[in-house]
Amino acid sequence: MQFSNFSRNFKSDSGILQLMDDLGHAEGKRGEVFMLGGGNPAEIPEMQKCFREEMVALLNQGSDFERMTGSYDAPQGNRDFIKALAELLIDQFGWPVTEDNIVVTNGSQASFGMLFNLLAGEYPDGSHRKILLPLTPEYIGYTDVGIGDTNLFEARQPVINVDNIDDPEYRYFKYSVNFDDLRLDSHHGALCVSRPTNPTGNVITDQELMGLRNLAQKNGIPLIIDGAYGLPFPGIVFTDATPVWDDNIVLCLSLSKLGLPGVRTGIVIAAPDLIELIKGSNAIFNLAPGRFGPSLVNRITDNQKLISLSRDVIRPYYKNRVAHAVSYVNQIMSDLPVRIHKPEGAIFLWLWFENLPISSERLYQKLKERGVFIIAGHHFFPGLEDDWAHTHQCIRVSYAGNPERVEKGLSIIAEEVRRAYD
Repeated sequence: MQFSNFSRNFKSDSGILQLMDDLGHAEGKRGEVFMLGGGNPAEIPEMQKCFREEMVALLNQGSDFERMTGSYDAPQGNRDFIKALAELLIDQFGWPVTEDNIVVTNGSQASFGMLFNLLAGEYPDGSHRKILLPLTPEYIGYTDVGIGDTNLFEARQPVINVDNIDDPEYRYFKYSVNFDDLRLDSHHGALCVSRPTNPTGNVITDQELMGLRNLAQKNGIPLIIDGAYGLPFPGIVFTDATPVWDDNIVLCLSLSKLGLPGVRTGIVIAAPDLIELIKGSNAIFNLAPGRFGPSLVNRITDNQKLISLSRDVIRPYYKNRVAHAVSYVNQIMSDLPVRIHKPEGAIFLWLWFENLPISSERLYQKLKERGVFIIAGHHFFPGLEDDWAHTHQCIRVSYAGNPERVEKGLSIIAEEVRRAYD
């Protein structure tokens, strides 16, 4: 069977396809499997209890459940949820948002598929524009979303800081934006940065964010902030960071890392003209976004409990878990030349094995044979043209799963890396 050029977007060597395939295969596999590669959030008891209570309320209140399952929403998304979210953002942060600034999508991946194709690619004037990623590594799911154009990105190498990291007990390092290498011109349609960053857990500073914000404003292009793990919710941020928004910022949020990846609910907060285009895309490709996620969290959004749950339940849970994971890595890999990106947020450890004798892809294959699933580092550098050795020396490891299984998986990683160096 022959296919159009569009089929190239779905090739088997796609990093995000490999990730989700691994996740599905691991869940159905017998024997010892250590899923340290996926982005599934932890099963936090307090959050699960909250969602069960909300589900019971939907079942018991009039026809709420029937409306959730039996009716389409408008292409913009659930009106009650959007109204509640706008009021929350105004009350908590003083942002000048209205309901016209918010649209619901079928998950963050859908949000970025729409945004990147709206802001990059061929323009009516014949120009070709790209999304500039000022800091790599970046999210694996960005890479292959271009419709008919698989080259939507341009990226910059970060500055790697290994000195003056404030905890001498661990061999931390930290990426930062190289503003000296950051130039915008007519070939750029938007800036995009995740905060915190998947895969590294990096949280760019308020100063860096302000620099990017000003640069985008000066050049008349939007700044996209991927806040799937960040602020204002789910708030998996362990360092000082200020949530920001204005009508030149496109803020992307998600319900997934609250503990609801299965409901596939993304949120875009942006200027009304962009919201209208995403609404149109929702209607054309999906008819409407799903109602389940917004209906489930509508009450905790309306009473602003969403912020307190993020601050008082989700954040401390992951902060304790990451401290344990980092301590364990330091314990079992003390003899290896490994550095850990300073974990300032998200649910991953980004491990850099300096001068690793094998590629991170080969390490991935060896670990997979032993039932340990991680993500090889080279998948996280979309738009980076240089063949940078660093990209093949890093891996992403999730610490969100069962702590004992995370420890076992990390121990097997240490064994395989030790063999590689030996």
